[in-house]
Amino acid sequence: MARDKTFYTCRDCGGTNAKWLGRCPHCAAWNTLDETAAEPAGPASGKLNRFQALAKSLPVQTLSEIEASEIDRTPTGQDELDRVLGGGIVEGGVVLIGGDPGIGKSTLLLQAVDALAATMKVLYVSGEESGAQIALRARRLGLAGDKVRVLAEISLEKILATIDAEAPHFCVIDSIQTLYSEQLTSAPGSVAQVRDCAAQLTRVAKARGCCMVLVGHVTKEGALAGPRVLEHMVDTVLYFEGDTHSSFRLVRAIKNRYGAVNEIGVFAMTERGLKGVTNPSAIFLSTHGAPVPGACVLVTLEGTRPMLVEIQALVDGGGPSPRRLSVGLERDRLAMLLAVLHRHAGVASNDQDVFVNAVGGVRISEPAADLAVLLAIQSSLRGKPLPRGFFTFGEVGLAGEIRPAPRGQERLREAAKLGFSIAVVPKANAPKKPIEGLTLHAVERVEEAMDLVRSL
Repeated sequence: MARDKTFYTCRDCGGTNAKWLGRCPHCAAWNTLDETAAEPAGPASGKLNRFQALAKSLPVQTLSEIEASEIDRTPTGQDELDRVLGGGIVEGGVVLIGGDPGIGKSTLLLQAVDALAATMKVLYVSGEESGAQIALRARRLGLAGDKVRVLAEISLEKILATIDAEAPHFCVIDSIQTLYSEQLTSAPGSVAQVRDCAAQLTRVAKARGCCMVLVGHVTKEGALAGPRVLEHMVDTVLYFEGDTHSSFRLVRAIKNRYGAVNEIGVFAMTERGLKGVTNPSAIFLSTHGAPVPGACVLVTLEGTRPMLVEIQALVDGGGPSPRRLSVGLERDRLAMLLAVLHRHAGVASNDQDVFVNAVGGVRISEPAADLAVLLAIQSSLRGKPLPRGFFTFGEVGLAGEIRPAPRGQERLREAAKLGFSIAVVPKANAPKKPIEGLTLHAVERVEEAMDLVRSL
């Protein structure tokens, strides 16, 4: 019996190759090629039907003549989720949401489906749980569910037929990795199945004007499983972040064609499901009875939201091979900041272990955290705490200069609103008019900031 013909597909880019290679020739990723059975050749008309256009062809138009209007949005009933989406769901929009198992993806979407059912037709499709399991979760969350339509199915063709019959305005697919199409012979979760199922669901969402939410699994590295082309197909990509042992969750927008990227929503897991946190700064600040060495408050910016986060540093004897470890911040940037601190401020830590942590499990990627990291390290090294009500922000350059952070005025107002009174900020971020209750110290150099903090 002849062996079935196979080819190899890249998990990252979806490119195919006739034989296995250690490195994908399309995207240069290593060890991402998976063996896939070749699909039997079908009639050309059937192939065209499967990959028909998303919408009718339109004539070529001049950009200035195209009518542009604001996109209508429908709130989901979850304020923090609406913030991440840009104000609510969009007709015909496709959202991909991923996160670790058990972090709360299904819980949040079930709450959103129940809230939206009061104003529109909704459909919840589950390929991982039975209808009874979904009903038990709804009872535990206190959801009525009297208008929520539920389908437990993994066959794409049956799901598409149900969507045609039910005609929902909002549909959740939980999850895309469990679906399979009968037109493909590969197993559910394979690159070909995930790509084809997502493409057909996206096509249906655009054609019918139905908002579609696809739940995706993540790999052990934290990235969405399946081909990377999946993220290019959809309009919005959301990541669920947080520790399953903590009650707080973050939803972060990585891609959003209808709103701002890097926007976050903060939730607290309760017995009644996920509840939005209106003041997220409270969970990222430690509750010290008195100021302690090595702690510095940073005003960071997540999307359009300024938040106060406590940066903690611990400097201890490390011997000939000191360790540099950071949690929530870039490790390479920490090594660079220590070199700047030594060269321009005369603070040496060559023989010390340096540990830096962002409280609350938040991840900070913006360079405006540089000054807070340096002041926390100096505070720990000297064993002297920073004054009560102290905060800072600013980017530090290799030449020792302190550069301004974007939207500095909003950061200052947010800190003043929460009762903070002393600030060291870049000179370019100093406001022209004084802020009530706030004492500002504008600095231009790292050594200037260090000398100033020593005198406080």
